[in-house]
Amino acid sequence: MRGSGVRGEMSPQGIFGRIISSLNEAMLDDTHWPQASKLIDEACGSKGNALFFGKASSSTHVDIYFTKCCYRGDSRPDQMHEYLKHYHAADEHVPRMRRLPHGKIVPIAEQFTEEERKRSRCYNKAYSRYEMQNALEVRLDMSDGAHIAWGIADPVDSTGWSTSRVEMIARVLPQIHQYVRVRSALTEADALGASLLDSTRAGIIQMDRRGMIATMNDKASKLLAKNDGLTCRANSLIAVQPTDQSKLSELLARALPRYGAHARSGSMVIRQLGLLPMLVLHVMPVESREEHYQTRRIAALILLMDPMDRVSIDPDLVEELLGLSAKEARIAVMLAEGRTLRQIAAMTGRGYNTLRYQFHLIFTKLGISRQVELTQIIHALSEFPGLKN
Repeated sequence: MRGSGVRGEMSPQGIFGRIISSLNEAMLDDTHWPQASKLIDEACGSKGNALFFGKASSSTHVDIYFTKCCYRGDSRPDQMHEYLKHYHAADEHVPRMRRLPHGKIVPIAEQFTEEERKRSRCYNKAYSRYEMQNALEVRLDMSDGAHIAWGIADPVDSTGWSTSRVEMIARVLPQIHQYVRVRSALTEADALGASLLDSTRAGIIQMDRRGMIATMNDKASKLLAKNDGLTCRANSLIAVQPTDQSKLSELLARALPRYGAHARSGSMVIRQLGLLPMLVLHVMPVESREEHYQTRRIAALILLMDPMDRVSIDPDLVEELLGLSAKEARIAVMLAEGRTLRQIAAMTGRGYNTLRYQFHLIFTKLGISRQVELTQIIHALSEFPGLKN
């Protein structure tokens, strides 16, 4: 392997295009992440990379939403688990990493003092074994105070971190940012996997290659029927505000390119009338697959999240009829009202991991496995207030 670490004679632009395509697939199906990670390693000349998404709940504690750790496409969740369990809390450089400016790429070693590099158990034991002592890292801002931390493992050869390699890392950053943004939104909407259109908490619109609406779920139909922020005219998705329409057209053009250009995902907010919060809109390209004829006409997915989509549900009724504890009933109702676990954590003062544990207890008690099932049960109860008596 030489230079940038890219196999054969493929140009940097060619490998970058493959990275974009692979990340687009991983946004909708996370089993594609190892392949995308491998391409990134090859393009950047690194031995591997580790991705964290979370939020600091205090000066000493971080709620981790999800992590990825791959070395040339080989997934290493065991290594990530070991680091989080035995090293993360004592990692001297983590507080400094959290203060890094958005998008600034820095050597991990520079985030340790000279004395720490001599004595740190994390730096000398864990990072040496993980091949991260000569790694680079970068922090990216997310909403609600959350952030992404991405570590790019040691370079594969004596070329080190050449200008071209660092430039490639910088080019990949917006794609990593979007990957995490979309995966997070889909997870919170319980809209992962093949049953996207079954989601009751997210509006899902499937677009064909002409940029026309092919189909949508009930939630999306209701949002468009309001003609507030977004609407549908002649099977075209239209933003009511001209400035929003300009941005939407740009996103669709990037997701549905012509003449062989690489499709890219993107996000925006849609303004509604009055004082209503803005809709959140994500656009994701869908790669064609010959073995799945049904998907060949679907070229992009649009995910819509409405922060005002709430229903009025009595927690006492949920507690009594479903046999949940008072705390579990309140969490179940807040989830059914459209709030995310992070929002519930902020409102209740409970830790994110504690809520996740209670979330799974609710699933066990009710004999369900998907959040959409919980939402349907709670909403059904809300239509029969007289049952409480």
